[in-house]
Amino acid sequence: MRKRVLILGSTGSIGTSALMVARQIPERMEVVGLAAGTRAEELVAQGHEFGVSHLCLADESRVGELKGKGREVYAGASGLVEIVEATKPDLLLVAIVGVEGLRPTLRAIELGCDVAVASKEILVMAGEVVMKAAREKGVKILPVDSEHNAIFQCLEGHQGGTDEVRRLIVTASGGPFRTWPVERLAEVRLADALKHPTWEMGQKITVDSASLFNKGLEMIEARWLFDIPMSKIEVVVHPQSIVHSMVEFIDGSVLAQLSTTDMCFPIQYAVLWPQRLRNELPPLDFPALAKLEFEAPRERDFPALGLAREAGEKGGTLPAVLNAANEVANEEFRKGTLSFPGIWKLVEKTMEKVEHMDSQALEVVVQADLEARRVAGELLHSTR
Repeated sequence: MRKRVLILGSTGSIGTSALMVARQIPERMEVVGLAAGTRAEELVAQGHEFGVSHLCLADESRVGELKGKGREVYAGASGLVEIVEATKPDLLLVAIVGVEGLRPTLRAIELGCDVAVASKEILVMAGEVVMKAAREKGVKILPVDSEHNAIFQCLEGHQGGTDEVRRLIVTASGGPFRTWPVERLAEVRLADALKHPTWEMGQKITVDSASLFNKGLEMIEARWLFDIPMSKIEVVVHPQSIVHSMVEFIDGSVLAQLSTTDMCFPIQYAVLWPQRLRNELPPLDFPALAKLEFEAPRERDFPALGLAREAGEKGGTLPAVLNAANEVANEEFRKGTLSFPGIWKLVEKTMEKVEHMDSQALEVVVQADLEARRVAGELLHSTR
């Protein structure tokens, strides 16, 4: 049976990997819609290759480039919801950054579509709302992030529930500054931060990985995906990125998921779940691995994990504030207007200043996101 898949963020790293999976398993995966941000030409080429007639572009000024015979074209934030309604996919793959993925996700759930989540922000900002809606509609939220996909696989078939889980252990590469002394972090430049040791990703997520905010967001995401308290979620640094995450049960047993560093693995698993299928991806060569290393993260030198734990434990709008402030700080660092340690400082100050609301209702979360961006901008302006 072919699964009809709509991909939001088809020109990004996750989206292009998803299309690689579609090429490998055409008998099981049919792409019914594609959405991108600004890359109109690439989006049109993808649509032509996969015979997709439903295309959406966030950049409304370039949407005319998509028009052609037999095509249904959508634009802007509203277009993301409209393309979900028009295609009614079996699976919505959300791989766009930021709050823009939240409304189409909730609409897909309303329509009874399963959702594969590659955008951390959706569950960080509104995990309670999304997971509650999914339970009520009886749809599945399938993780695509390699770490959460690994935990999902480790928990598959486990009948005891999360009460029998002692810890979810999320692995981190440690980023390019894992061994740098803290005094050198003020010298970090964008080119340094983009030298990720194991993964090739977009600039935003690569900088997040360097600052460990990526891992902090993953902790909050895991809290909602697996309905488990933040106190049971830990991060361990694993430079080889072969063990993608682990689950420790209360009897001391630990299950881990291992594979080579290729996002096609978790994407295929999410698309085909609950089945598996042979593919062309390289298997692990254990003798060649030589060793697998693990170490504790340097939480004092990289404060992102502590800030994320605080936001996840307090809940409400604080995770949305953390996420929005980090997006602002990350962008300013990439522009060269904020130092690397300044990322953590700006997020911390924004979290202190924005009023906390004990709610994750959609409009409340969206307003908290906007307010955090405004406050972060004012803080930046006041320090220049």
